[in-house]
Amino acid sequence: TATTVIYTSIFVGSVRCVLETGPKISELIDSLKSLPGIGPKSAKRMALSLLSSNKEIGLSLSKSIEDAILNIQLCQKCYVLNDQELCEICNSSNRNNNSICVVESTSDLYSIEETSEFDGRYFVLNGLLSPIDNIGAEELRIEKLIDLIDEFNSKEVILALNSTLEGEATAYFLLEKLKKKDLTVTRIAQGVPAEGVQAGVPWKQE
Repeated sequence: TATTVIYTSIFVGSVRCVLETGPKISELIDSLKSLPGIGPKSAKRMALSLLSSNKEIGLSLSKSIEDAILNIQLCQKCYVLNDQELCEICNSSNRNNNSICVVESTSDLYSIEETSEFDGRYFVLNGLLSPIDNIGAEELRIEKLIDLIDEFNSKEVILALNSTLEGEATAYFLLEKLKKKDLTVTRIAQGVPAEGVQAGVPWKQE
């Protein structure tokens, strides 16, 4: 990755001086730029804020990130990001086994959980079908989803996937894989709605 160089111009008499950030600051800015939604200006502002404020805040943030990266794992049943082998939802005996909601990411799962409208199980794909990115059925663990359906004898699968090209392809692929199962496939038209999964409607392939 090319080093980000930020120039600040000042004038001393008739001499024009250019101040260049050091390699350590540039490296921090480049790291922050790699985060989703963070552009060069935001990355620079965040980097300088971290370095200008109490350094204990920056060190604490660094430690939290390191601890999370080293200790957070995928639940071995639904594949949500968490810090246990089985997440709290999969360990719960109070969830409705009849319904499994399929989402693209852990973030989508949290969005639905925050509505308190769904009490079933989840399956997190951690991606969508994308031949260009070499993401196929194996990478999405589709067979694990089928195993989960069989384990709970579920009667409904809710596809809470976004209406992108990849989301549509994934939804139709899942419908094809599940059409021989004795269950209803429900599709949420626009991904994960703010009001929760109750917006879904039965979705069958003709």
